[in-house]
Amino acid sequence: MTPNPLWELTLTRLRLFFREPSAVFWTFGFPLALSLALGIAFRNRPPEPVRIAVSGAEASRAGRLVRALDAAEGLRVSHFADENGVRNALRRGSVDAAVLEREPPEEPALPATGVGRRPEHPIEILHDPTRPESRLARALASDAIQRAAGRADAIAVSERAVTEPGSRYIDFLIPGLIGMNVMSSGMWGIGYVVVEMRTRKLLKRLIATPMSRAQFLWSFVLMRSAFLFIELPALLVFGWFAFKVGVAGSLALLVAVALLGALCFSGIGLLVASRAQNTQTVSGLINLVMLPMFIASGVFFSTARFPEAFQPFLRALPLTALNDSLRAVMIEGAGPRAVVGEAALLAAVGAVSFALALRLFRWR
Repeated sequence: MTPNPLWELTLTRLRLFFREPSAVFWTFGFPLALSLALGIAFRNRPPEPVRIAVSGAEASRAGRLVRALDAAEGLRVSHFADENGVRNALRRGSVDAAVLEREPPEEPALPATGVGRRPEHPIEILHDPTRPESRLARALASDAIQRAAGRADAIAVSERAVTEPGSRYIDFLIPGLIGMNVMSSGMWGIGYVVVEMRTRKLLKRLIATPMSRAQFLWSFVLMRSAFLFIELPALLVFGWFAFKVGVAGSLALLVAVALLGALCFSGIGLLVASRAQNTQTVSGLINLVMLPMFIASGVFFSTARFPEAFQPFLRALPLTALNDSLRAVMIEGAGPRAVVGEAALLAAVGAVSFALALRLFRWR
């Protein structure tokens, strides 16, 4: 019985991969180590107190001001002798905001009627409105100062602490790492390897074998798809045991979306490698494709942070579609109808990329 070329090529690629310890680490070990490090660094915990610097014109009055701020929850107060010290602390970032208490102006002469009011002691809060922690420090300091001066709440408001499932950073991160790993495996695991085979003249030798160009390229696609059934469970199981990150939706739908992403990036990897003549060229092309998606496709932070004018372009990136659909299934419990748009984009990009790669690919 004549062996099937596609099957034999796929098995060969799998054997070669597992003989490379570095490739195994970057495919399986690195995403797990990265998720562990970031999960610990950004684990849920009470927020650190914001840091307030106080500079008083009069020691006794400044002392009362420091005591009022110290009594407020969520503030850590440092006292400076003068305004220069406060501004230096702000410049270095060692405090988030500053409260300046200046000399009161001279008391104005009272009118002949005897009716008049002495100006209040001036207090100024310095903060950087572009820094969230600085804006928080300003709000907390102002509230503490006003309460110490006798302000009372006009309406009593009750509070209740609520933590919704999926709201932690690690819940956001794990789907992004899955998407990043799928993209990296498709680009480096296919694009770089094909060009390396071309530079070592291995592709020229394969021309004489009884296989077609399509079978050769499909062997890479099937190999990367097979790896997905090892990579995905590894990350999901690790996320569950280390951080209790679960899957709110259908596990089968999650696998289907990830598989579609793997096929999409396999096609892009083949397209990048179809004509590149050396590893330096393909490395540059891979980075050119991947870096914008690393930054703008919501791997480590939400795409909502970018201006509204950029959103249509970000939504057109395949990694954005993959990450959004993975998060929809894992965090929101979304069904197939909710991710059909992203799935269609991934399928279209993968089909077009593979068709172009098949047309443009050359052995030499």
